[in-house]
Amino acid sequence: MNTTPPRQRRSLSRRTLLQGGLGALAAIGVPTMVACTPDPTPSTPDPTPSAANLAPSATLTGHTDFVYAVAFSPDGKLLATGSRDNSVKLWDVAGRSTIATLTGHTSVVTSVAFSPDGKLLATGGSDNTVRLWDVAGRNTAATLTGHTGWVESVAFSPDGKTLATASNDKSVKLWDVADHNTAATLTGHTAFVTSVAFSPDGKTLATGSRDNTVRLWDVAGRNTIATLTGYTVYVFSVAFSPDGKLLATGSGDDMVWLWDVAGRNTVATLTGHTGWVSSVAFSPDGKTLATSSGDKSVKLWDVAGRNTVATLTGHTDEIYSVAFSPDGETLATASNDNSVKLWPTR
Repeated sequence: MNTTPPRQRRSLSRRTLLQGGLGALAAIGVPTMVACTPDPTPSTPDPTPSAANLAPSATLTGHTDFVYAVAFSPDGKLLATGSRDNSVKLWDVAGRSTIATLTGHTSVVTSVAFSPDGKLLATGGSDNTVRLWDVAGRNTAATLTGHTGWVESVAFSPDGKTLATASNDKSVKLWDVADHNTAATLTGHTAFVTSVAFSPDGKTLATGSRDNTVRLWDVAGRNTIATLTGYTVYVFSVAFSPDGKLLATGSGDDMVWLWDVAGRNTVATLTGHTGWVSSVAFSPDGKTLATSSGDKSVKLWDVAGRNTVATLTGHTDEIYSVAFSPDGETLATASNDNSVKLWPTR
């Protein structure tokens, strides 16, 4: 009999999703180990604007279970969401309405990403598969199989030719989008991989893992070029700044770390969240960083000043994913409360 209180079981579900794992895989290449401890004087959040000034412009409902992932289309007209109800929804952003519900995954949809041209949507699931959807036709274009564990994160390369996927089988796969074949399998993490992101030039791939590290990979060479260490807990999310100079990471230590990509060192640790940091996203101009947390809040940070400029509250449960619209005017957030909220950012 499970004696965990119902509320606690509910709040732990995403952590369970991010903390599973399967068999080990052999490492490739010889990584450069970069040890780094948190900044001894982490930033102290400044007083934030009143939540009354930061009310959401819309709350999108329709999913019948936790919403784990959210992404805007490149033109900003569509929003894709993935849920524990096994479905993907496409929303008309202007009309605030569902225009399609995509079904096919047989378990939790953990991640969503549009291709750079907006014609394809990639989704990862706990059914160990990746699906490519024809956005216009609202149908499955391909089902990619090969992972032996949940697919936790998906990301298209900037040119749209390659899809990267992270899994709790401890591997990252690179897929040829045109022919739907595996182009490479990247191994080296010693626990499951939670997140993946391409640099703006497409040459580098960043991955976060339950092994408490972040890896930077040479995409062309298929090898690790650096391993960023210093964490004492899991890394849940990674994101490059638009100029590729910074990498933001969210982890179970309730902090956001900012890394100098070229120097492989921490330039700041942002504190203020009181729960694990589940997702990080830079605004299109790179001036603002959005972070979501298990503390039911989203924070907006001034990247240059390293300080909090706003705290968004309104969700009634853990928040799993954040995404800026292409024009930077709207932030979408996905939560354990089964809803998605849209927030004006200016």
